[in-house]
Amino acid sequence: MDLSALQSLLSTVPGVRVACVGDLMLDRFVYGEVSRVSPEAPIPVLARQRELVMLGAAGNVARNVAALGGHVCLVGILGGDAEGHEALRLVSAEPGVEGFIVTDASRPTTLKTRFVSGGQQLLRVDNEISAPASGEAEERLVRTIRDVASDVGLILLSDYGKGVVTPAVIAACRETGAQIIVDSKARSFARYGEVDIVKPNAAELAHATDMPTSTNEEVAAALEHALTLCEARAILVTRSAKGISLAVRGEPVRHFPGVPKEVFDASGAGDTTLAALGLALAAKAPVEEAIAFAMLASGVAVGKAGTAVVTPAELVEASLSAHLAPAEAKVATAQRMADEVARWRAQGLRVGFTNGCFDILHKGHVAYLNQARSWCDRLIVGVNADASVKRLKGEGRPVNDLESRAIVLAGLGCVDLVVPFEEDTPLKLIEAARPDVLIKGADYTEAQVVGADLVKGWGGEVRLAEIVQGFSTTAAIARMQEKA
Repeated sequence: MDLSALQSLLSTVPGVRVACVGDLMLDRFVYGEVSRVSPEAPIPVLARQRELVMLGAAGNVARNVAALGGHVCLVGILGGDAEGHEALRLVSAEPGVEGFIVTDASRPTTLKTRFVSGGQQLLRVDNEISAPASGEAEERLVRTIRDVASDVGLILLSDYGKGVVTPAVIAACRETGAQIIVDSKARSFARYGEVDIVKPNAAELAHATDMPTSTNEEVAAALEHALTLCEARAILVTRSAKGISLAVRGEPVRHFPGVPKEVFDASGAGDTTLAALGLALAAKAPVEEAIAFAMLASGVAVGKAGTAVVTPAELVEASLSAHLAPAEAKVATAQRMADEVARWRAQGLRVGFTNGCFDILHKGHVAYLNQARSWCDRLIVGVNADASVKRLKGEGRPVNDLESRAIVLAGLGCVDLVVPFEEDTPLKLIEAARPDVLIKGADYTEAQVVGADLVKGWGGEVRLAEIVQGFSTTAAIARMQEKA
């Protein structure tokens, strides 16, 4: 999605009102470190370090709508247990989310607990029942939908098969006259009746049609067959890095190619897609623009830990990065560095930091940076701005300007982010990044490394990398001057 179209859409989204009806969950992520195998069984032992709890499923859809600037009425069921009280607290704390929650003490709040180490899920434990809501609970859901969704133009129906999306609830949603988009995990799409869009992923489409969905041709055939099995006006299938395909009755199937993304955690990516798609359509965006908006948002979401929300600023950043060369996209401001570090840290990744002028990149620099990267999962390189280099190195330096130096550094596979700084030392960047490991060359002592005391103070470490003898920028400049 180009930047001008994105900014135009983002300007129309604030205040757009939608309803989200569906299964509410609590997602718990337990992060830790695995360093040994249990002596009791061949299983890893997780040393717990921290825990995150957030709204999942319909709650995550609502969070994403609100994070993008919309206003959402959230309707669902929670149990009367401690998890239900925690979920209610989270709903009330979300700006832009208005909760209309039915409490049913006869059922537990759906809780999914994931155990994560080194950015990988080790185990997921679910506590739930999938029985459809009935009796008084279902009646309260229907009344609530009629009360709160009658004045919205679009309803997002998040059906995880946990019991909220019953025939009576579907009928109540359709009676409002609002546009309805269903995120379906159901075997049969026919249960939704005449809704506007059903949105499965490729595996769910295959399950619903008993047809393969790997290629464009297979997806098109499955979509056309799916339309004969239900009354939905359109079916939109999400296909991860392959993009999105759309089948509208009476029209040829259209494919919207995706861009491969580094996927850290796909948890909740479908929720983000539903939220962005629905919000864009509620803002009267053309379907093609809404799909591009949804793909951009889901691409940001899969790079985050847990069931994460996506903000307008992140979408703008992603749009800009998509139109830059890979090396250019690695050059960042101090603020973007802080945002990236927060994302990496949420993934349990170890962050390293080093700095220098890097005026004429040579073999010694490359060896040094590769060794630095071997000590961390992500390496940030602070690079002195031109005025800073001149103050440190004297007249005639730098030989190469900041842009050239930053791009060359960013082109190295061992470097994850390049951040220029104007000061003589990178102390402010170190304070902002709070790296786990601070790296300098072995021509320094630890006492001489700027920021060493800070990094050690918050539990990090200082490492001194080997120096490749016979290679330096000063020597390279001297050799060029001799030849001249």
